[in-house]
Amino acid sequence: MEVATPVKGTVTQRAIGQIKQMITDGTLEPGQRLPTERDLAARLGLSRSSMREAIRALTVLGVLEARHGSGIYVTRLEAGDLLETFGLVAEISPKAALVELLEVRRILESAATAQAAARIDEEQLATVAGHLTAMHETSDAEDFITADMAFHGAIARAAGNDVLAAIIERLSSRTFRARVQRGHEDADAFARAREDHGRIYHALQARDPEAARSAAAAHVRVVEEWLRSQLD
Repeated sequence: MEVATPVKGTVTQRAIGQIKQMITDGTLEPGQRLPTERDLAARLGLSRSSMREAIRALTVLGVLEARHGSGIYVTRLEAGDLLETFGLVAEISPKAALVELLEVRRILESAATAQAAARIDEEQLATVAGHLTAMHETSDAEDFITADMAFHGAIARAAGNDVLAAIIERLSSRTFRARVQRGHEDADAFARAREDHGRIYHALQARDPEAARSAAAAHVRVVEEWLRSQLD
């Protein structure tokens, strides 16, 4: 009986899986240079073309990186690098899907803010306060958005979980574009946002996790409901 030849995609997926396994079992470590494409293909019993496609795919995913004139290396494998493609989903999603992403962000950010309230130190709190002040001192939409993103980023990092902070960061970009548009349509939007941020900050300052959770959830829900109204 004739055996069907595996399609290229299947072989490439096998190559991807084998490289990932080498990283998982410690054969390849973060920051380590990969063997040459030829040597790696021979070691794994695959064609160079399949290996090339696998390396390209893992580079796009942030697992590998090409250094000009040096070769291919395993990245640091940090959450922020590996979640880049997740951020792309948030960037290009239509409004209906973006509403669902905002629901996810509301759940995660409220949890992160509650955790930050229990863990934040004085230096981190001062950083959050600085971003809040920047929001109050500007009337420029882009500057406001920059301070807004920095405010939430500082809180997520204060929660003490790098993966959680990276996910929240990747979920924020498109959300804040929506806020810019909303600000153009509603002159009171930034004023209400300042009030929301103030409530979040005071909950952090009081080291009150439940108040922080509630304030963060309410803040994201405002944007979520606005996007729903656009769909309607």
